[in-house]
Parts: sequence; C-alpha cells; structure tokens
Amino acid sequence: MIVWDCVVIGAGPAGLSAAHAAARAGARTLVVERTAHPRYKTCGGGLVGASLAAVDGRIDVPAHDRVDRVTFTRDGRREFTRRHPTPLVTMVRREEFDLALRQAATDAGAQVRERAPARAVEQDPDGVRVRLADGETVTARYAVGADGSSGVTARHVGVGYRQVDLGLEWELPVPAVEQDRWRGRVLLDWGPIPGSYAWVFPKGDRLTVGVIAARGEGERTRAYLRDFLDRLGLSGLEPAHDSGHLTRCRADDAPLRRGRVLVAGDAAGLLEPWSREGISYALRSGALAGAAVAAGDLDGYVRAVHAELVPPMRAGHRLLEVFARRPEVFHALLASPPGWRMFVRFCQGRASFEQTLTRPPVRAALALLDRLPVPRTPARAR
Repeated sequence: MIVWDCVVIGAGPAGLSAAHAAARAGARTLVVERTAHPRYKTCGGGLVGASLAAVDGRIDVPAHDRVDRVTFTRDGRREFTRRHPTPLVTMVRREEFDLALRQAATDAGAQVRERAPARAVEQDPDGVRVRLADGETVTARYAVGADGSSGVTARHVGVGYRQVDLGLEWELPVPAVEQDRWRGRVLLDWGPIPGSYAWVFPKGDRLTVGVIAARGEGERTRAYLRDFLDRLGLSGLEPAHDSGHLTRCRADDAPLRRGRVLVAGDAAGLLEPWSREGISYALRSGALAGAAVAAGDLDGYVRAVHAELVPPMRAGHRLLEVFARRPEVFHALLASPPGWRMFVRFCQGRASFEQTLTRPPVRAALALLDRLPVPRTPARAR
C-alpha cells in the first residue's frame, strides 16, 4: 500500500496550490479530483493583484482580457465609468486557469487522479484515510481539504459559516459587436436586494454575466438577473452555461483543521465577504496549507491564515454591512477620487480593505454612516 505524505482533495486553485507547495518541498503528494480537467466552473474569473502575485513564477496566466475601465451603476441608474492607466483585473476562463495550475503541480512532482470523488475522510493519530467512490482507500500522513464548502472535508473538520450567498451566472458566447463593446471594461451594478450586485466580465468571445445576493432571496435574485440581462440587451443570447452556486464565508470561530486534516479555500469558507472574491484566498490559503503539511507544522497554517487572511475578511464584513445599508452612499463614494483610489488599490493588491478601513478619513466616514437612518424603500413584488 502506498502511503502518501499528503493527499489533497479537490483540484481547484486551493487544492492545486497546496499540491504545488507540498510537492515542491519534497512531500509525496496525491491530488484526488471528482471530475476531469479541463472542466467548466461557475466563476467570474477575474484575477485581482493578490491572485496574480500568488501565481507569479508558477504559471503563465491564460488571460482573455485585461481590464482598465470599470462602469458602475446603481440598479441600472446613475452610471459612471472610471479608467486607470494600467490594468486592474485580468480575466481568465477557469477551465484554462485550473488546467495551468494542474500542470504546475504535476511539474513540481504531485500526482493527480481524476474522476476520483472522495466519499469520506477518517483519521487516527497516525494518519488519514480517504475513501473514494470506487471503494479504494487512499492513506496519507496528512490531508488538505479543497473540495468546496459542501464537500466531505468541510463537514469532517466542522466548518461553520456566518454568511451564505446565492450566485447566478450566464456564460455567453457573444458576436463581434458585443466583444468590441465590452473589451477592456467590466460593469458592476449595485442591486435592489441589500448587499447584492451584478457584473459583466469580458473574456474574448464570451461574457460572464451574473448576480449575487444573500441566500433566501432566490426569486428576487433570479428576477434581478433577468432584469439585468434585459436592460443590457443580452437576454436574447443563448448561454453556453447557465449555473448557480452558493458561496459560504466562515464564522469567526470556524476551525481550519481537525487533527491531521486542514481545509483551504472554499472548504474553509475563505473569501472576501463584500465582493465574494475567492480565487486569491484559495491560492494563498492552499499554498500555506501545502507548505505547512510539508513542514509538519499544521498549527502554523492556522496561525498564518489568522494573520494574513482573517483580518481583511473582517474588514470585508464591515464593508458589506455599510454597503447593504446604504448602497447609494457607497455608489457615490466610488465616484469620488478617494473612493476610486481605494477601489484601484484593492484590485491591484496594493492595499487590503483592512488597511483601507483603518485610515482616519475612512473611519470617520463609516462612523457618520452608522449614525444615518436607513432609508425606507417601497415594497417590491415577489
């Protein structure tokens, strides 16, 4: 029986980053993945600066666009566009991005077994056993769970969540006229549901169009997507993919490990709460997990996540709270030079929301917003 140093469950950005880091450090590493690459993944596919930094030197990013313009609207109104002299977001298709990460992991020495869904995880003081769908059991010293928030490892570790959102998305093949219309530009629309927004992301001959809102607002979220597509003149196009998913953001006291099993990325509930951006958190937490496993320092992983990823998540919750209460003020802030600079710094990875929210002018503005009454809005038909 082969006993691995590390078994990674899930071959997305978190799992492949963990595999790359562990294998490069000399750990015998196996990745088990339920599907096969390349595979479609519901995801906006926008890489911010933190994501680009995390893969720098590991892969050549398969970019389909580099965005330097952002159009903002408030439920289809009050439109304005800002432009930056250098790119803010790099657009990728997840099937290509994940395939490149897979190649980097195998080049580092990891082995990847596809079409091998994990059904259960067990452990004892000496190791971890992962039971696969075909009945085989994989044995390893340690495991990294990167199989998503609904996977077996999140349940095994006992991850709890404070925020759950529903994302709906269309992947649209578009004609040349629409490609020209959107090239180099994204659209962000602050929606009618508290805390919701919609997006258009360009990817060459495709557009990714989607909306996200708190779980429990399913019908209103679907109506928001329909209205958004209609007013952009995109509802008549046939989507290549029409999908939905839940994003789950960890509770403050949620565990990141149980014994010899670590969780990373979505399985750990690691993502930015306001934008729901998860790729950079997956890449960074996966790399931290792989390095910790290779060093045999699992507590070091927990410390690193709490030091590097949890503080900006807490700031993101604060930002989401303000955004949900007063989206019109948030929209106006982004139209101002300080607000636009804040957005640029976040996109380029030059400052986290945690750093931004500690600045005295921002703290003062948030304190003022806390004292303002929440405006009453008319009831909407459901």
